[in-house]
Amino acid sequence: MGAWEELLARPGLILADGGMGTMLMELGLQFGASPELWNVEHPDRVRRVHGGYLQAGSRVILTNTFGGNRLRLSLHNLQDRVVEFNTAAAQLVREEVRQAGGRAVVAGDIGPSGGILAPLGELEPAEATAAFAEQARGLMAGGVDVIWIETLSSLEEMRAAIDGVRQASADIPIVATLTFDTRGRTMMGVTPEQAVRELSAWGVSALGANCGNGPDEILSVIEKMKAAAPQAVLVAKANAGVPKLEKGRAVYGAGPEEMAVYAAAAAEAGARVIGACCGSTPRHLEAMAAALQGRLSA
Repeated sequence: MGAWEELLARPGLILADGGMGTMLMELGLQFGASPELWNVEHPDRVRRVHGGYLQAGSRVILTNTFGGNRLRLSLHNLQDRVVEFNTAAAQLVREEVRQAGGRAVVAGDIGPSGGILAPLGELEPAEATAAFAEQARGLMAGGVDVIWIETLSSLEEMRAAIDGVRQASADIPIVATLTFDTRGRTMMGVTPEQAVRELSAWGVSALGANCGNGPDEILSVIEKMKAAAPQAVLVAKANAGVPKLEKGRAVYGAGPEEMAVYAAAAAEAGARVIGACCGSTPRHLEAMAAALQGRLSA
């Protein structure tokens, strides 16, 4: 049994981490630059973010690889460094977790391809699958415990991502979350009920929702997923409110207190793994941990 399975086997809720991009921008990442490049150029700053979430009580730490597939990295002419960046990112989390006592799980973060799959778009499913497989291999070379696919909006792309991970490994556990930011559906029209049925059939270890338009939206999604699949391990990772542009930067309105209320509500709605996404910081996660005190896995 691996570290992720051991964590799930313990009773209690599981606190995941919060925003990565938000924190890197506070540390100097410029808008439009590649966060993944920082895994090799500024590893100390990336580790500082992971360390902050570990200190806040997070038991699942995602790698800094959201855009770490070759299709997204090609926008920065970095497509030939996929394995390097992903392996380095996983090693950074692994070392930070080790120094913090080794109790957290290292999750290899895979985000969207950046394209739209055919026939609606020009990206062929086989090309997407190959890109996801390459990224997964890099993450696994760095020692991740689980692959965490997030912020997707189509089941077709999710299928390609899962297939890619399975090309890299037949048995590494997979967590899969979509973004339901369009009147209770994903941008591509997927309902929470559809998502939980398909993802459960594809054998993922946990599933749910992340990002989107803030806590209220995700709470509704989790409630619907729980009703459709009571036995599923559900994940809620909401943005810290709805972003507003101020001086060219996205500013999120939900503070630590609001996110603490969300964490408790997510647990009541049926989420087992609870974290945060864009706009969140270790301060948000500390408040969430306090709100869930006594209910978190040991």
